[in-house]
Formats: sequence, C-alpha cells, structure tokens
Amino acid sequence: MTPLGTIWVYLESTPLLGLTVTLVGWQVAMALSRMLGDRPLANPVLIAILLLSGLLLATHTPYSAYFQGAQYVHFLLGPATVALAVPMYAAWNQIRRSAPAIIPAILAGTLTSAVSVMLIAHDLGGSRQVVLSLAPKSVTTPIAMAVVEQIGGNPSLAAVFVLLTGLVSIVIGPPLWRTLRITDWRARGLAAGTAGHGLATARVLLLHETAGAFGGLAIGLNGVVTAVIVPPLARWLIG
Repeated sequence: MTPLGTIWVYLESTPLLGLTVTLVGWQVAMALSRMLGDRPLANPVLIAILLLSGLLLATHTPYSAYFQGAQYVHFLLGPATVALAVPMYAAWNQIRRSAPAIIPAILAGTLTSAVSVMLIAHDLGGSRQVVLSLAPKSVTTPIAMAVVEQIGGNPSLAAVFVLLTGLVSIVIGPPLWRTLRITDWRARGLAAGTAGHGLATARVLLLHETAGAFGGLAIGLNGVVTAVIVPPLARWLIG
C-alpha cells in the first residue's frame, strides 16, 4: 500500500474524516456555484452531494464510516432551522397582517402536496412503501422520517425524497414565479417553505429577507399540519 493509501485508511477510521471532507466539500461547492453564476442548477447543496458521493464511491468508504464525523454537521440542522426565527421576528408585523391568507395557503399546499404525490405514485405503479414514503416529502427530514415510520413507509427512502423535493423546488421555483407573475416576496417565501422546506427557504433567504421569514414560518406550520393530516390521509387513500 502506498503512503497515501496508508494515511487514507487511518483517516477513514476517525471521525475527523467525515467532518473535514464535509466542510471542504461545501467550500468547493460554494466556489463552483459562484463560478457558475449561482444558477439554480448549480446549487451548492447538489454539487456538494455529488462531490461527496463520488469521493466515497471512488475510495470505497462506507457511509457509516463517513457519518461518524458528518454527524456533527448533521446535528446543526436543528439549530439552523430554529435560527430561521430571526428573520421571522424581523418581519413579524408583515406576518401578523398576512395571517388570514397564510393559514389557508398552508392547508392547501400541504393537502395538494400529499394527495397529488400519493395518487400519482400509486397510478404509476409504485409499491405501497414507496407511495407512503413520498407522502411527507415537503417537510423537513426529521418530521418526514417520523411520519413515514408511523404510516409504514421507509424512513431512509423518505429522507431521499425530501432532499430531492428541496432541490427540485430550488430549480423550478424562480422560473415558475416569473411565469405566473408572482412578485410578492411573501408569497414566494411561503411557497418555498411549504413546497421545498429548508433547502428552498435557505435559497430565497439569500434573495430576500422577507421571503426567508415567510419560508421559515411555512416550514414550521407545514410540518405540524403534515404530522396531523398525512397519517389518516394515507390510510384513507392507500389503506
């Protein structure tokens, strides 16, 4: 074994590997995203996933070994979501005035997301487990995994669907707003948080603080509504 290979085998067994590789991969992804003009398809999250996946496959590193260090970054997902309360506080007056429109919008978005994806997946021949794992695709990963486990789906599969949903929302969101002539940042943020959870909200927060505030609010409300209505809805539609 070459000296470099010996070093890699050593690092592979330490938590520092996953942590270091994750941080370096994110910095590289951010640099590539800026070089490509911060286009939706050049989202740093997608780039980082591709880079890290390629590295793990190329080095035959088990995901469990990588996650020993990456779990420290994963832990920060919760505090990062809670931190979205900061722009919400700054936009509290706008949120309070928009309350009569926010609640029905969240309910409509949650129902449309869950019902449409389950019916489409079922009609396309998806297995029961796949259909149930898709149901809470538009909420944050911890809530989606808990809901899917309750209704009999696959939590790991649900986590993948949540990630893909967020990435798709980032890509198609801005063009869709322009096509539908939606210019109000409150509506854009609410749509991003309801349909694309934290990933889409983080994206719109970079574009406009008010959109980030409404996106953060939508993440929380959509999570609560999904946890309440998706289990009985899944039993009714899928059985």
